[in-house]
Amino acid sequence: MKFEQIKELIQSEYSDAILGEDENSSPNALIIKAESLHQVCEILHANENTYFDQLSCLSGIDNGAETGTMEIVYNLYSIPHNLHLMLKVKIDRSKPSMDSVSDIWKTADWHEREAFDLYGIHFNNHPDLRRILLPEDWEGFPLRKDYVEQEKYHDVIIKWKMDNN
Repeated sequence: MKFEQIKELIQSEYSDAILGEDENSSPNALIIKAESLHQVCEILHANENTYFDQLSCLSGIDNGAETGTMEIVYNLYSIPHNLHLMLKVKIDRSKPSMDSVSDIWKTADWHEREAFDLYGIHFNNHPDLRRILLPEDWEGFPLRKDYVEQEKYHDVIIKWKMDNN
């Protein structure tokens, strides 16, 4: 299947799910409504002509406070059909939340936990949403653009000040 055929497949099931395309991405990307993403992923996984059996990567992006948005990028791959596809969604930065796709691809469990840990994105219906890289009591989300690094963690200095000569 070609990119346009995949797009038509999605539109035939959910006519308003696709908001646009990102022509500068590789692989080709579709911009999907956040509330439609789970259904779109189900179609792409279940359809015998696409069978995207692998979520290769899930990435969070903080667009900054001035935009008020964050993005989640899903890189899908179909081993039997050798198809690559990228899906992008924009979410509200003040309450970043998205439906989990871990019921479709088990690898999403860890990808979503990483996005939660580093960006603070909450994934609804995730089976075990907790920090994966940082301690449970860590303050903040280090990959957010407005993150302020803690100076101490449990009385251990973690931020060295260069002006301490």
